[in-house]
Amino acid sequence: MSTAIHRRVAACRAGAEPTCIARLPSGWAVMGDPQVLPGYCLLLPDPVVPHLNAMAAAGQAEFLADMAHLGQAVLELTGALRINYAMFGNVEPALHAHVFPRFADEPAEFRAAHPWTYDWSKARAFDLARDGALLDALRARLASAPRQPSD
Repeated sequence: MSTAIHRRVAACRAGAEPTCIARLPSGWAVMGDPQVLPGYCLLLPDPVVPHLNAMAAAGQAEFLADMAHLGQAVLELTGALRINYAMFGNVEPALHAHVFPRFADEPAEFRAAHPWTYDWSKARAFDLARDGALLDALRARLASAPRQPSD
């Protein structure tokens, strides 16, 4: 099966994914496209698996630790109040984790709702010229404080 997740992982491996932030122990950190919230990222497993429960316990722990590590970097660099994490796999049936920074200045009707409340069709597309500074900062932050296997 080939999903958007498979294609993005293949592009990351080939060095051809413009949203790629870094290779982490369990997979790839990428910026979201679109940037429905500034700093929205995803964690894509490598190798791609259908869902979290398709991994051995050690792989699950590694993926979840990488997700939290990416979330911490996003939190520190965006000034977010908190990070929302989500894993569904219903539209793209391959494991991937959404990492959403949430901000105090979001409109009141969205502030307490899940990120799918936003109109994604109107969200700004990832743009390396505009989003590259954050991508570079995330890459540097993840490289300067790598997650240790025992974390």
